[in-house]
Amino acid sequence: MNGISVRGFAVASATAVTAVGSVVGVAQGGAAQHSDDALTTAGESTLLADLPEGQQVRVQDAALTEQADAQGLAAYATARKTAEETARKQAAEEAVAKQKAAADKAKAKALQEAEDRAKAEAEARTETGGDSAGAVVGLAQQSSYTVAEVQAIARRIVPGDQFQCFSNIVDHESTWNYRAVNPSSGAYGLVQAYPASKMSSAGADWRTNPATQIKWGLNYMNERYGSPCDAWAFWQANGSY
Repeated sequence: MNGISVRGFAVASATAVTAVGSVVGVAQGGAAQHSDDALTTAGESTLLADLPEGQQVRVQDAALTEQADAQGLAAYATARKTAEETARKQAAEEAVAKQKAAADKAKAKALQEAEDRAKAEAEARTETGGDSAGAVVGLAQQSSYTVAEVQAIARRIVPGDQFQCFSNIVDHESTWNYRAVNPSSGAYGLVQAYPASKMSSAGADWRTNPATQIKWGLNYMNERYGSPCDAWAFWQANGSY
């Protein structure tokens, strides 16, 4: 060890780490304290400068290598944590995107099917030469109708420039439930006719056929208010029509 005891070398190494840390700004306060303690305990006064030049270089390299290793491990841990969090976030976003795509696809399919049925119903009406609710629907024997189907039927019956107003009223009155019943008054159907039996003037199947209810509701709005949009204006002013 070139005349320097093992103990003296250890003390010098600790001192060297402290000296290097003060220069490059990476040594910890605890290391400096440890070096001072080592010097005090050992009762030595050996400094880095007292070591041969070759040993000085090795001590400095060892200190810098140790610090570089510690910094590398910390950087690796941070990078790994960031990568894991990114992967979890991406997986969650992909799952949400898949669910939304599936829901959109199902909705589009339902709307297309409803439009296809409504088209067939319109063609059936043309072929029969009539405009009864049954001819418009063409599917009067269905046991039930979805909201999308009912809305598609309404689009075939209600004039295009009046449909949104008609839809606004139905939204508030029944939320497009053609079997909706007011428990207090007994008002019934899409447009909440009262008494419900008034809709029989549009067809005997008024209880179960949304097209019959739509036709009656459209006629009612036209006759009493002038149009669905006039009826909607009245509804907005009074909360009912």
